Amino acid sequence: MAELARTLPASWYRSLPLYQLERRGVFFKAWYLLGPVTRFHSIDSNVDYEIAQKKLYVRRTAGTSSIPAHDELQVIRESDGAKLPSHVTPTGLLFAAISHEAPAFEEFYPDLEPLLARIDFTELPYRRSIKYNGNFNWKTMVDGYQECLHCQYTHPSFSVYYPPTFYTVYNHLNFSQHVADPKKPDDGLFLYFFPNCTLNVYGGGMSSFRVCPTEDPNVTRMEFDYYHLESGEKFEEYFKFVRQVAIEDFELCEKAQENLQKGVYCEGILNPVKETGVAYYQGRVFDLVMQQYEAEQRNATQPSATDGRENTAGSIGAAIKAVA
Repeated sequence: MAELARTLPASWYRSLPLYQLERRGVFFKAWYLLGPVTRFHSIDSNVDYEIAQKKLYVRRTAGTSSIPAHDELQVIRESDGAKLPSHVTPTGLLFAAISHEAPAFEEFYPDLEPLLARIDFTELPYRRSIKYNGNFNWKTMVDGYQECLHCQYTHPSFSVYYPPTFYTVYNHLNFSQHVADPKKPDDGLFLYFFPNCTLNVYGGGMSSFRVCPTEDPNVTRMEFDYYHLESGEKFEEYFKFVRQVAIEDFELCEKAQENLQKGVYCEGILNPVKETGVAYYQGRVFDLVMQQYEAEQRNATQPSATDGRENTAGSIGAAIKAVA
């Protein structure tokens, strides 16, 4: 009998040295969904982002069409004005990396674009963005997104449209597709992009959110962007519905983090059928953190206040040993 997957231990949800290692080993080497190109219609106007304490912005530099072309968009690092790696999919989604340490987009997401091809994201106008902090680790929110065992009880309104009975998660390299009913794979599009972005298309609109870690591993900034075919009352109805789901998740995460901080929960076993999405992404975090830790140990890296290595190797090692 195969050994059941175990969760990451609670220490990984509250340790600052561990987060700094995640930052170097996971976040600096990933790609991020910034949004459909319809988000960036204004010329010479910056749209700001911050991911893992790296500030960047998107600027449209030229063009006359309401839909910017891929060569009219630049992703810029705020600190020095340098261009960052970016990629626009054929259907109009802008992705970017926050560091040149990230592999090529096609290497990071080798089988993503065929799945995105069924939706033309240039037809979804940008409507609204909101952001706020939550008292939980970034992984606490991703844990919840990557399974739906909680949906029937936590999201009663969502479960009416997407019953969790047959909810399935299909894991690919660095992303997961969520399907509410495998017999209706084209009913909505729900995607998780490793490590901290999502895309949710249903009800005539699209929402995406970024789970942005702050310098405090117990605090996360949630950033939401909303797009919809309709404006006015139609959009407000959609917005009210999706915000209710988001608020329910937010409240659940804050309570879960309280238990992680108090020692009520340490670690456990993941459901081999219903929590495959959690097992997959946590496994990616674990592998990348271990690779980064081992590389830094081999290289005997000196502390540096600019990239988080000011935390001692001993503190990181203690967190690593809790799960290794």
